[in-house]
Amino acid sequence: MRPAAQAVLLSGTFVQLMSVTVMQLAVPRIRHDLAAGSGAGQLALAGYTLTFACTLITAARLGDRFGYRRLFVFGTVVFTAASLAAAAAPDAGTLVVARLLQGAGSGVVAPQILSLIQTAVPADRRAGVLGRYGATMAVASLAGPLCCGVLLHFDPFGAGWRVALALPVPVGLAALGLVRILPDGRGPAGTGRVDPIGAALSLTGLVLLVLPLTLGQDAGWPAWTWLSAVLAIGLLVAFGVSQRRVRHPLVHPEALTAATTRWGIAAVLLFNAGIPSFSLLLSLHLQGALHHDPLVTAATVAPYAIGAVPGSRLAEAAARRFGAVILAAASGGLAVVSLLVVPALAAPAPVLWTVLGAGGFAFGLFTASAFSLVLSRVPPPAASSVSGLLPTAQQLGGTVGVALAGVVYTEGAMGAAMGYEAFVFLLAAVATVRLRRRPADRAAPDTALPSWRNAGS
Repeated sequence: MRPAAQAVLLSGTFVQLMSVTVMQLAVPRIRHDLAAGSGAGQLALAGYTLTFACTLITAARLGDRFGYRRLFVFGTVVFTAASLAAAAAPDAGTLVVARLLQGAGSGVVAPQILSLIQTAVPADRRAGVLGRYGATMAVASLAGPLCCGVLLHFDPFGAGWRVALALPVPVGLAALGLVRILPDGRGPAGTGRVDPIGAALSLTGLVLLVLPLTLGQDAGWPAWTWLSAVLAIGLLVAFGVSQRRVRHPLVHPEALTAATTRWGIAAVLLFNAGIPSFSLLLSLHLQGALHHDPLVTAATVAPYAIGAVPGSRLAEAAARRFGAVILAAASGGLAVVSLLVVPALAAPAPVLWTVLGAGGFAFGLFTASAFSLVLSRVPPPAASSVSGLLPTAQQLGGTVGVALAGVVYTEGAMGAAMGYEAFVFLLAAVATVRLRRRPADRAAPDTALPSWRNAGS
């Protein structure tokens, strides 16, 4: 795949994940400008993740059937149009609907990017492209709050948050203009049929799971949130059972047979149960309890973003040399950083900057290497399924983590919330330790990451 084609794909990843975090600083200003209540503000923030997470698995299989480039174009059109609608929203209701559509567009695009990398990039160069993919995720996740903080402070044309929400529009238009340079791959023969029952069960189950997690805390956890969670579990169990019985399952049977894939997905889920909530809690605490304005908040967390850059750049070489051990080290490092944040907030600024810079380095290291380490062992027929499962785990982990961390923060303030962060990062480290090959796997060639042969053993 040519560098220009890689740039088009990675631009999609960048704006998708930036759109997850750009609202973290914007919600208070949006609520004020649109006279929105707390529920609408929460939906504007979390609605994007809701539809993003719930469409990924089905979209991965649709890409097998209709072609990855075609689905990339469709999703980008939806995402870009919804981004423009969100930036121009005259009221809270319009903003919420636009964010829901924006998340759905992202959910369609994300698995096509991974599937194109898996099918169009030669195995000996795939690790490098996946490393750049992970680095893009790391930088994008932190670019949203930084850009939004600057725009809210200087408020160009009196439309600071609207400009922030419109940032993905020119990127999306440029990607659509260059989309012809992307390869037009699709799944192997026999993988293009979509299981309608599985799609209905997974979509409904994920919606019923994510919805109470995004709205439950602000609503006081009413009875409907618990009923929704119970129904979600039942539907997702039924989805798992149905996948073993249908002729054309939505998730390929080989997607979860390898222990490395199962534990890799678990590690991504657990790690992301800490990452979005870590940055969100820090931003909310700086603006709320410490009364910093958005620009000061953005400047305070800037070392976290800066640290992610060298971490991302070193990730590919570190993954080749140390394999899954690097994921455990990064997760453990973030656990230590989480425990140091509260005392660092009371220390001189350079101390906090050092702590956050170290956290950003660990974040970039994990994010830029995790997907390549997991995807390097996926059987080709299952590539699109895992391309949907990995970002689904990423988004579900983030949604669950934000909900749990919010409850802990409300009950026990920042110290308890950072204790939660340390706990989930340690769990992620434990999961990565299990990323080792079974004896039967060792005979398989591994051209993407040859040094992973001895990782974790």
